[in-house]
Amino acid sequence: QVQLVESGGGLVQPGGSLRLSCAVSGISFNLYNMDWWRQAPGKQREFVATISMRGSSTNYADSVKGRFTISRDNAKNMGYLQMNRLKPEDTAVYYCTIMGNWGQGTPVTVSS
Repeated sequence: QVQLVESGGGLVQPGGSLRLSCAVSGISFNLYNMDWWRQAPGKQREFVATISMRGSSTNYADSVKGRFTISRDNAKNMGYLQMNRLKPEDTAVYYCTIMGNWGQGTPVTVSS
């Protein structure tokens, strides 16, 4: 059974930083790309970032490029999303996903 558990969300002021984590089990983590997506209140879920199975290639939504960094530790079956210079429009529930499997999400609120 594949499980993804996100953590690290919370309330942060504009301009602040957060690091999200995604713990993965039940799948050969190092064989798959991993994505982060987010869903803001009242909006559709949207793509944030993706990382290749070995971490050698990444891609980002234009809205987060230069501010967010996706990474992974295959030895620990962990994925990460470092979010810097956060903006109120980054407020959303953030999800990690692998091969169609999703976590429960971790909420991020950017507000003063």
